[in-house]
Amino acid sequence: MRILVHGVPDTPAMWEPLTKALGPDHGPFLCPALPGFSTPVPKGFACTKEAYADWLVDYIEQHRQDSEPVDLVGHDWGAILVIRAAWLRPDLVRSWAVANALPEPSYEWHRTARIWQTPLLGELLMAVTSKKRLANGLNQAGLPAGLAREEASHWTPDMRRAILRLYRSARHVADEWTRDLERLPDRGMVFWGDDDPFVPVGTAERFCQRLNVPLHRNADTGHWSIVEKAGRFAELLKSHWA
Repeated sequence: MRILVHGVPDTPAMWEPLTKALGPDHGPFLCPALPGFSTPVPKGFACTKEAYADWLVDYIEQHRQDSEPVDLVGHDWGAILVIRAAWLRPDLVRSWAVANALPEPSYEWHRTARIWQTPLLGELLMAVTSKKRLANGLNQAGLPAGLAREEASHWTPDMRRAILRLYRSARHVADEWTRDLERLPDRGMVFWGDDDPFVPVGTAERFCQRLNVPLHRNADTGHWSIVEKAGRFAELLKSHWA
């Protein structure tokens, strides 16, 4: 069982290029929507980083087949959550692969994240970010226009509130979620776009050097490397899982 976890401000639609490149022989694939990201937020769900990590662990436990460990893939916040879930419950995870985000001690949040983390400023930015503006931004960052519009169609008040709560709970994630990372399952892989404007490739280099896991860099590629280089990522995953 392969579970693919999207990031922010994305939805499961972002995995379509990759699952197509992988083909049905390398599934089955589960691409869940994080609560609030094209799905309703359950009553009482806090939308904090801890709540999402616990949600992912519960999801793995409920959906794995015959109590077998799973292969996890994550991008952006999905990558951070994959690392955290694998750290919390290494017994559930056969392998992990992440792209363009990591919990790393020296990482400093990008400008948009810092605005979202700031009361009033975050709400103001959300208020002025229309679906059209978001779609244009995603397209300029490397997503095909059709996929960018699909992602932006889910830019709802629920998603915006979930993003603010998540980022405000994660101001100190670089300290809180980077202790004892050596307990992660050994079978890991990192995939990156060298031109990522949000998380510099140096973050990945330091993480991979610390844990001795392979880093696959992609020149002329941005934050959505899993879409821009879906074919290459698919081939690497096939070898990773074999």
